Amino acid sequence: MKRMRPAIAGRRLVRRAASCAALASLAACVGTAVGQDGSLALRPAETQYDLTLENGSFIYRERPPEEKLKELSERDIITVIVDYRTRMLSEGDAENRNVRNLIATLVDWVKFDGKSLKPAPQEDGNPRIAGTLNSQSRAESDMELRDSLSFRIAATIVDIHPNGNLVIEANWDITNNEERWRISLSGEVRRESISADRTVSSDAIADLKIVKREIGQVRDGYARGWAQKWYDRLKPF
Repeated sequence: MKRMRPAIAGRRLVRRAASCAALASLAACVGTAVGQDGSLALRPAETQYDLTLENGSFIYRERPPEEKLKELSERDIITVIVDYRTRMLSEGDAENRNVRNLIATLVDWVKFDGKSLKPAPQEDGNPRIAGTLNSQSRAESDMELRDSLSFRIAATIVDIHPNGNLVIEANWDITNNEERWRISLSGEVRRESISADRTVSSDAIADLKIVKREIGQVRDGYARGWAQKWYDRLKPF
């Protein structure tokens, strides 16, 4: 028999020793080995029935402080973004024609001789009436109306209802030489409709009331006089 070289025999002994050490370590860890579990059904008993987005989502990320909704109280100020646009189109066409013919002949008549009524003969013939009436009317109308109103205004919270809705009011008064513009706004809005930067769109405001008035030379240039208003209201012709 051939004898192994001392170097080869030594390497084999080292390999066997390493294998035995690995098996011993694995056997020692078998009793406490656990694996990963991503099931939400095996959560601890104290939290398995009160799962929330924070403790039940793997991708949940808390919103930054500047994006969180803050409590609002009376006299706080929010910004209302008004973007009011309407369009109305109305068309009408009506036509009416009438042709009437009238022919009337008086055949019998009566006369009174002082005591009684007697037939009155028509010596010149029976009276006769004949006529023709033609009437024609036509009405045509076409109306297109477009309104647009866009601006931003700061509003004050004047009241808070028991259900959390906020009542807001805003007033805007600008004077430039002889020109003056006045805008007032009021309505009711839900707290959830107000964003974190305290802005809300006019579409989310219930019972919205906007009043815009203009005073000055520009307004006087196209405003109707009192006589024109009276005439347009009565429409005599």
